[in-house]
Amino acid sequence: MTEPTPFQTPQQKQRDREAKRQAVLRAAVRIFNKQGFHATLLEDVATSLGISKPTIYHYLGNKEQVLLTCVMTGLEQLVEASEQARQEPGTGNDRLRKYLRRYAEINMDDFGRCVILTAEESLSEAGRAEFRALKRKIDHALRELIEAGIADGSIAPCDSRLMAFTLAGALNWPARWFSAEGKQTREETASLMVELLANGFAPR
Repeated sequence: MTEPTPFQTPQQKQRDREAKRQAVLRAAVRIFNKQGFHATLLEDVATSLGISKPTIYHYLGNKEQVLLTCVMTGLEQLVEASEQARQEPGTGNDRLRKYLRRYAEINMDDFGRCVILTAEESLSEAGRAEFRALKRKIDHALRELIEAGIADGSIAPCDSRLMAFTLAGALNWPARWFSAEGKQTREETASLMVELLANGFAPR
């Protein structure tokens, strides 16, 4: 029989480390979104969690590295959403709508909001290159979903590049105005916006 032990296993230590890292990251992204990158000090993040500034360096690195991690987390969520949408059943129109709803939801949450609010100038040259590469991947994924819908006849023929820019532009803006304290949830707001974009505003 194994004796009870107060010492953590390597797996428990890894889970504990990752939980602490995620807590630091979530606190940082919320302060970046509220105050902006240049106005935020790592001391602000440390104070909000009751930890020391060196603890943040330990888990995430310097301020630019923290911001880059926040931005990349949001972009990776958008990439993952596009990959999931491609696996969904239904028409190209169905898959596009599902992706757009998830796209909007992500942009109204902490990490997606950070992607929209972060100016490229806040990142180093290497950071900007990573940032742009993932944004291009998201743009291409959106165009592919549109083009698949055009190909199967569920989306009217159009300029997929212009449509992608139009949809993304509309669904990026909730990052600036959506409030979780409002009358509608993120999910409800995303669904309504996508329906407006998909159906237009002419009377039917």
